Parts: sequence; C-alpha cells; structure tokens
Amino acid sequence: MAALEPFMIALVRILAFLLVAPPFSYRAIPMTVRGILAIALAWVLAPTTGYVLADNDGELITRLVVGGATGAGLGALVLITLAAVQAAGRLIDLQGGFEMGVNFDPLSMSQGSAFGRLYELTAIVILFVSQGYQLVIMGLSRSFRAIPLSECVNFAHLGAQLPDVLSQMMVAAVQISGPLIAVLFVTDVGMGLLTRVAPALNAFVLGFPLKILVTLVLSATAVAALPMAVDGLADAAMRLLSRMVG
Repeated sequence: MAALEPFMIALVRILAFLLVAPPFSYRAIPMTVRGILAIALAWVLAPTTGYVLADNDGELITRLVVGGATGAGLGALVLITLAAVQAAGRLIDLQGGFEMGVNFDPLSMSQGSAFGRLYELTAIVILFVSQGYQLVIMGLSRSFRAIPLSECVNFAHLGAQLPDVLSQMMVAAVQISGPLIAVLFVTDVGMGLLTRVAPALNAFVLGFPLKILVTLVLSATAVAALPMAVDGLADAAMRLLSRMVG
C-alpha cells in the first residue's frame, strides 16, 4: 500500500489533467494512449512526492476525488489559454462568411466551422512537432512538488485567475486574427462605397463571394503566423501554471 496508494492518487490527477488539457484532450488521440501515458507518468512521479498513507478508506476516497479535481483544474487553465487559437479561427469565420457552414465536430465534441477547425488542428500539430507538449507535461510534473497528493489546488486562487486568463485569451485571439479581419473590414467598406457609386450593383450578391475569395487567398499568410502564436500561448500557459503551483 505504501507504493500503490500514492500511485493511484497520482494516476487520477494525471489522467484528469490529460483529459482536459490540450493537446492530449483531443479525441483523435486514443484513450489507450492517454491511459498508458498517465500510468507511466504516475509510476515515475508518485515515489517523489513524500506521500503519507491515509488513515482509513474514507480519507483515501477523498484524496482520490481531490486528486481528480486538482488535475482537472490545472488542465482547464491550459485549455482556456490555448483556446485563443480556435477563437481566432471563429472570428475569421464570422467575418469571412464561413460561420454559416457551422457543423458538429465529433473530435472536439463541439460545433465549429472551417477556420475554427483548421486553426485548432494546426495548433495541435504545432504543439506536437515543436515539442510544446513537453512543456505541458513539465508543468504537470512540477505541480506534484507544490501541491502534495493529499492536498487540493486552491480553487479560490484559481477563480481569481480566470478573469485575467479569459481577457488574455480574447486579446490573443484578436491579435492572431486581426490582420485578416482588418482586410475583410476594408473589403466591406469598399463594397459599400461601390454600392453608393453604382446602386444597381447588389452588394449582398457580390460581397459574399468576394469576402470568401479574399479569406482563402490571405489564409496562407494567417496560418503561417500560427507557430509563433502557439509558442507564445504555450509559454503563457506554463507561466500561469507556475503561478498556480508556486
């Protein structure tokens, strides 16, 4: 029990974190892979925690629940921070006219449109290719030093961080999608001026194909800026985890 009990609690915390935090939360990653990764990490990290055995079964169950809540809470911070990439894609969809093609995405279990899904998939690929996922795992491993297995994350402190995290996410989303949205806004203004000069032209009929064409032509430039944006967001997520776990 001296080895099994801390392993169980560490496994619950790590598994809850991997189910919430990107890129591991993406449903295209098999649950078997996430389970094997959680078992391997728990096997390595559990002996280093200096765990004290629970006095009874009730205390053990409480610690298991606390471990799951801690892992899910820390994973939610990473999820919200990196959600800025998908939010940027949704802003481009809204401004470029692709939002009308919203459909259900079974991999993320949410509704998404063209650029929202493109940006999300690109960010996940970048996290794996650039080894950004190792930063996420490193932040999780450091949480075991600051938050013992018998303790829970400070949810009051976590709630106090949420407004700042959400505001940073929206600012990052606007910064990522800003150049393309600005071009689309200029396109709208140009179509409005053209309608005033030639009232016979139907701005609604010409506007949608033109905005879609401009979005597709300039999308390569917007996607090319994603690696730098994802790198900055991953660093921001790790700084946030560092503040949470001391």
